[in-house]
Amino acid sequence: MNLTIEPGFAAGTVTAPPSKSMAHRQLICAALSRRPCRVENLAWSEDILATVDCLRALGASVACQEDAAEVDGAAFLTGEGPLTLPCRSSGSTLRFLIPLALTTGRPVTFTGTERLFTRPLSVYESLCKRQKLRFEPEAEHLTVEGRLRPGEYEIPGNVSSQFVTGLLLALPLLAEPSELRLLPPVESRPYVSMSLGVLRDYGIRIVSIGEDRFHIPGKQKFRPHRVKVEGDWSNAAFLEALNTLGSRVKIKGLVETSTQGDKICRDWFRRLAKGKTELSLADNPDLAPILMTLAAALHGGVFTNTARLQQKESNRGEAMARELRKFGAEVLVDEDRIWVADTRLSRPAEPLDSNGDHRIAMALAVLCTMYGGTIREAEAVQKSWPDFFDVLKELGLSVEPENAEAQDESGI
Repeated sequence: MNLTIEPGFAAGTVTAPPSKSMAHRQLICAALSRRPCRVENLAWSEDILATVDCLRALGASVACQEDAAEVDGAAFLTGEGPLTLPCRSSGSTLRFLIPLALTTGRPVTFTGTERLFTRPLSVYESLCKRQKLRFEPEAEHLTVEGRLRPGEYEIPGNVSSQFVTGLLLALPLLAEPSELRLLPPVESRPYVSMSLGVLRDYGIRIVSIGEDRFHIPGKQKFRPHRVKVEGDWSNAAFLEALNTLGSRVKIKGLVETSTQGDKICRDWFRRLAKGKTELSLADNPDLAPILMTLAAALHGGVFTNTARLQQKESNRGEAMARELRKFGAEVLVDEDRIWVADTRLSRPAEPLDSNGDHRIAMALAVLCTMYGGTIREAEAVQKSWPDFFDVLKELGLSVEPENAEAQDESGI
């Protein structure tokens, strides 16, 4: 789907979409409680549907309603024989569930897109090798088998916090206590804090020994919980960016005291609006596309700790640089740093490409509201915010399928 966006300002009130990061954690913990739970304020993005499909494959009952789910995990992680878990393109689903699959002793095959299995899994591969567990990766699937053993776990803290969360979900189920230590440098700490908070809500006790070491008692039971998923600061950042560029959008449903690290977006956007600034993305890699966009539209900027952008749904640093150059921006991408110059932009003469990445599609849409442009593969937003472009239209912006007039005239 190609969409053309014309220059304009947005105005109105929007409720922020539910936090995808929170929803993954809440749904998995609900299944682990082994008793009926209700998770409210859900949006059925591709990633969340992937987690629902996998929970069902692992034995949970998940009844999806308009914006909620009734979860009953009475049969979760039980049964015998091989399993297949369809992760689609969701890295969170894959990394959160691998350790849980390794508590069953069953052969479990994770399937998904080819891009999904190019994203790092070395932390789990090394763990399985040490414990002599099966770990067989292929181009579009991964098979694991065996049972995690309690004990000492030491993993790098700068690959992805999703490995930390996966282990925090599984280790409380083991028969004996375990200890998890994160090797410095540790990045994405807010996501670890988010996981600890959700686990605490479900009655799981994890003792922090300093910032990067956790004692995890075994034989713990998840307590049933009813929860309403809070608004998503990561996606609301695109609406905040519109405001930074002159729109007037009131955003409801965000929790100011949230543990979501991307709530820092407002402060960072203000800094970019004042002048060229330098920001570290060690804890906030998902903000990279919209930060690069605002830097190009405003006064430039420098972004450090960007190496992990290569491992996202696309190589985000290079992809964003390529698309921003179509507007006339000057962008330099180094191994762990990105420079965006203060340059004059204009409407791109060629179509923009989402690179199949939801956050790139939304970031480019924000810049198109200033200069106009056509975005290819705009449907990439299905991964996290399916009705993103509908929201832009409701806010008064011109968002139309490419060649819509010609299609209407031909009766297509």
